[in-house]
Parts: sequence; C-alpha cells; structure tokens
Amino acid sequence: MSSSLINKESLVSIIMNCHNSDLYLTQAIQSVLSQTYQNWELIFWDNLSTDDSANIFNSFNDSRLKYFLSPTFVKLGEARNQAIRKATGEFIAFLDCDDLWMPTKLEKQIPLFDNLEVGIVICDSQFFNKNGDIKRGCSFQRTPPSRGNVFADLIKAYFISLETAVIRASCLKTLDGWFDERFEVIEEYDLFIRLSYHFSLDYVDEVLAKWRIHSNSLTWSLPELFPREKRLFMEKIRDLFPNALDQYNKEFEILNSQIVLQEAFTLWRAKRGSSARKLLFPIIFQSPKALFAYMLSVFLPYNLIDRLNRIRHGV
Repeated sequence: MSSSLINKESLVSIIMNCHNSDLYLTQAIQSVLSQTYQNWELIFWDNLSTDDSANIFNSFNDSRLKYFLSPTFVKLGEARNQAIRKATGEFIAFLDCDDLWMPTKLEKQIPLFDNLEVGIVICDSQFFNKNGDIKRGCSFQRTPPSRGNVFADLIKAYFISLETAVIRASCLKTLDGWFDERFEVIEEYDLFIRLSYHFSLDYVDEVLAKWRIHSNSLTWSLPELFPREKRLFMEKIRDLFPNALDQYNKEFEILNSQIVLQEAFTLWRAKRGSSARKLLFPIIFQSPKALFAYMLSVFLPYNLIDRLNRIRHGV
C-alpha cells in the first residue's frame, strides 16, 4: 500500500481518556483538530468527570469527535480499554487531556506503517510545564531510539511516551489483554513492551508531540507504585514468555537493578535511609545510579533531593 493511499483511506482512532481534566482540555482537542491528516475519529472517554470537561468537549462542532460517558468510575487502565473498544480505526493513537500534538504528527507517522512488520510508530516529544514553557529538551535529544525489534531495549531502558505512539489496531488485537487493569502507573509500559515482543517499532525523528509536566501526575504523587508494579510485570512476562527471562537475562538484570533503586528511594523517602542503603549495597558496583544514591542518602535528606529533582524537571 502506498503512503498516499494510506493517507487517504486509513482511519486513525485517537483515544482521549478524561477525568476532571478541563484545565488543558481545549488545547488538547484543538491540537487534534489542527492535524493535517484528516481521516481520524476522537474517542473521548469521560470517566465520570464532575468539572467542565463534558461541556468543553461538546462545545466543539465536529462529527469526528465522539463522546462516551463511563457508567461507573474505573481505574485508568480499564478506562483506556473501554475507549479502545469504541474505536473503529485501522490505527490507534493516544492523547491525554493535558498533552499536545504538532499539526503534522499523524501525517508523518502513518506512512511508516507501509512496512507490514511495524506495529508501533513513535516520534520525539518536548517537555513543557503548566504555563506552556519548555522545561526540558526532547526525549531523544542526544541519541535516536532503536528501531525494529526493540523488546530488549525497552526492558533495560524504556523510551516510549504515550502521546507519541500510534499502534496498528490489528497488532493490538493479537494480545491476550490490552492495558492491564491491575496497574495504575505502568499500564502503558506493560502494553508496549508486550507489543514489542511480537512487532517492530519505527520512529519519526522529529518533535511531533508535547508532554506536560505537572505535580498532579502519578509519577510525582505515587512513586512507590512503580517498583511494586514492575515486580508484578516481571512475573507476568515470565508467565507469558517463559524463555524471555533467559534469552534476555542481562536486560532483566538491569531492570531488576532499576527496581531495587526505586524501592530504595521509597525507603529513603520514608526516612529509612539505613534500610535504603542496605537494599542498595549489593548493586552499587553494577549501577552508577545506585552508588550515587547510596552516597547521597548518607549525607542528605530525601526531601532536599526530591525538591531539586522537581526543580530540574520544572514541576
């Protein structure tokens, strides 16, 4: 299939999940309406918002904007699954209510699916704050991501940001499950790594999306969930792909070190510095970050490091 034929005929279903997201919603929707690629539908799943989100969405007059109200409040993973079930497109893309797309995002990403082995296409993303100020460089400012079979690369250093991703819908449907409803903070991490085990990834080397950094995100409000859920993820991979842990042993050792580091930070945050250091000690010669965290925890309180980290990220 030629790129021109894809551009004309292939419907893209854009998944937008919402719960009390009226603050930035207008900007997000406008960034979809501004797409140069016109053949899309926006599946807006309202997870029982009590703010002005529904009114804002319904104020736009475009038949491609499709509103769905959840009958009950559910966790984000389940809400994303419910929205996907309403999608009819050949491709699935994601945009949260506080993020933005550049006008040519879909136009530049969709043609890469001409390669039938490709199941995921991503792009670069810019980080900005609540005021719209650019706070960090691009995701791939120094080195472009791997292409092709990226399962091993994602295990040791995950690099997919949801607002950049487009998925071939037929690939998504081959999985036993989509977003794992047990997970609150790694549901997309789990999905894309499982997809990458079976399908190739391609990349547009251009900033085509913007990710808004703010203190209300679960990254900042519930950091203790990351190591807990990643332990569950490793058990899940062991069950789904029995040979993967042996085949990618080095990569999973790196992942385990990352989890230990996150567990240590959770202890340090709870003012249990000695327990954090005890946990870190076995891996300080494997991970420079673990050694650095070990030394910092000897001399500094976690609150100071957390404050400096928030300043660095513009939160």
